[in-house]
Amino acid sequence: MKVEWKSLLRIGVGIFLLYLGIHYWPSLSGLLGTIFSAAIPLIIGCAIAYFINILMSWFEKHYFPHSDKKIVKNSRRIVCMIAAIITMIAIIALVIALILPQLTDCVMLLINEIPSAIDKTITYIDELGVLPENIMDSLDKIDWKSRIGQIINVLTTGVGSVVDVAFKTVTSIFSGTVTALVAIIFSVYILVGKEKIGSQLKRLMGRYIKPTVSVKISHVLSVINDCFHKFIVGQCTEAVILGVLCTIGMLIFRFPYATMIGALIAFTALIPIAGAYIGAGVGAFMILTVSPIKALLFLVYIVILQQLEGNIIYPKVVGSSIGLPGIWVLAAVTIGGGVMGVVGMLLGVPLAAAAYRLLREDVKKAPAASTVSAADPAGV
Repeated sequence: MKVEWKSLLRIGVGIFLLYLGIHYWPSLSGLLGTIFSAAIPLIIGCAIAYFINILMSWFEKHYFPHSDKKIVKNSRRIVCMIAAIITMIAIIALVIALILPQLTDCVMLLINEIPSAIDKTITYIDELGVLPENIMDSLDKIDWKSRIGQIINVLTTGVGSVVDVAFKTVTSIFSGTVTALVAIIFSVYILVGKEKIGSQLKRLMGRYIKPTVSVKISHVLSVINDCFHKFIVGQCTEAVILGVLCTIGMLIFRFPYATMIGALIAFTALIPIAGAYIGAGVGAFMILTVSPIKALLFLVYIVILQQLEGNIIYPKVVGSSIGLPGIWVLAAVTIGGGVMGVVGMLLGVPLAAAAYRLLREDVKKAPAASTVSAADPAGV
């Protein structure tokens, strides 16, 4: 077999680069970390653009779809993009307006009720005679309201100086604002020129990658995009259905904070499997400030609703749309949450669905290939 010098050169360069990567790995990892930190606004911008593009594509389909007028064609992208951004901002603002004020009131109410609850507990323990009298006298002399205020003050301000805390707060707010602005501007650029960006990427792949490899990469990216799109749409639809059912049920059973907890359940239900239970925990905590019995009944109601949602709604709305069996959804959420937390829970399911679909396609091709080879061993 004749070996060309170009192949030997490529192998040599590859081995040399691998050696440099291993030998200078600490410096290389630090450089990669710096590049990743600098690119975070751009990554967030890509994520924002992807979410907005789902809404924008829907608006584009319904914005005078059969009109051939020039003004309609020229204005379709900008009008639909603005409509999608306004819709997303309105949804986020509505959720915050429904949840934050009442949640703050409940926390403050609970904080105010803690001292009296502690006093009642101490009185009850004193009546039982479980603790010695000297300990009970010490507990009676403590001003629990001021103690709790001191604890809250430490938790909110930290152990540092006021100036240091204020400086860090201002710095973090400024940094977050700049990151958000850069991400939003970058997302707008992506949305305005998404067709041009896609065309440029295809030209680059066609120039530097073999056609067969380019086709496979395009197919994999198409499957991943389809799984993410269907997962986001299905998960949002399922969250709205669950939130509406939760609100209606709470209104029927006269549970307090029905609208707020329903919105919270819908928001947290965007996290697969575990999200609704997180919202249920916060909701039960809020109802506890009004009535412990109603908080217990609310948890029973949520468990029943979750069984209905998990067995009927979720498989129909989300499971069938992404084509991933329930056991793999649970595995994807567990592994993704363990690796990247909440972000991993959100990314794990569509990535697992894409991998499942690609593996299923590859497995379906294998029997056909084996059948052909068995029928015609010569390959004729």
